[in-house]
Amino acid sequence: MRVVKADTIEKMVYEAINEANCKLPEDVVCALQNACENEEGIAKYTLENLLENIRMAGEKMRPVCQDTGACVFFVDIGEDVYVEGSIKEAIDRAVARGYKDFYLRKSMVKSPIERINTGDNTPAIIHFDFVKGSRITIHFMPKGFGSENKSALCMLTPADGIEGIERFVVETVKKAGSDPCPPVVVGVGIGGTFEKAAILSKRALLRSIGQRSAKPYIAELETRLLDKINALGIGPEGFGGRTTALDVFVEEYPTHIAGLPVAVNICCHVARHIKIEI
Repeated sequence: MRVVKADTIEKMVYEAINEANCKLPEDVVCALQNACENEEGIAKYTLENLLENIRMAGEKMRPVCQDTGACVFFVDIGEDVYVEGSIKEAIDRAVARGYKDFYLRKSMVKSPIERINTGDNTPAIIHFDFVKGSRITIHFMPKGFGSENKSALCMLTPADGIEGIERFVVETVKKAGSDPCPPVVVGVGIGGTFEKAAILSKRALLRSIGQRSAKPYIAELETRLLDKINALGIGPEGFGGRTTALDVFVEEYPTHIAGLPVAVNICCHVARHIKIEI
């Protein structure tokens, strides 16, 4: 049994917070550069400006977007690991310290009704899972709410089938329009239950641009959805163009014989996430 101290987790998460908010993953930057080369007119000009903002943020270590998000974590804990202390408390401490020390915008409110700011961007949204092995893997995603607010979930029926899934996903992106700061990354969760589909759609956003599902029928669905979404012509920041989405990722899970839950989680072009391995 391997022992990991919660203080170690806090230190590594703290260090990752500024990195994730100021530097986009290389696959996202490359996808935006490729899109820029494929566009023309105002769409190309818009992407050039987005890329310049990303470059400057990385060089100066300043937030790439003013919305430094709700702190979403996916924590995979190896079954052969014993954590000395509370992981949840360690992560919240790291968030509180990081958002203060790095001068990041604090956006969390104590109550969605009373709307009083917590003052330190806690609590974090943490999804735990247990996996084989003796390692802890933490994915951190500062999730902006301009795109989060355009996400949706629908309890389809089995009779709706694959056509219904595609229709719902494309319609969700079409309805969102320019609001989520396209080109977007689209995460789709299919199956499970109401809440499981939503979590699947959020976790799907952690994949690298161009990384297709290992399941051929899901990979084909991802490609069809990407083509249909880009055919909408919304384009970068809604000014029109060939690139409305950089990619679409689909995750599925077994579900009830009477159900077909489908969730769509939209992420803006600032697709921030970072992986921590302990």
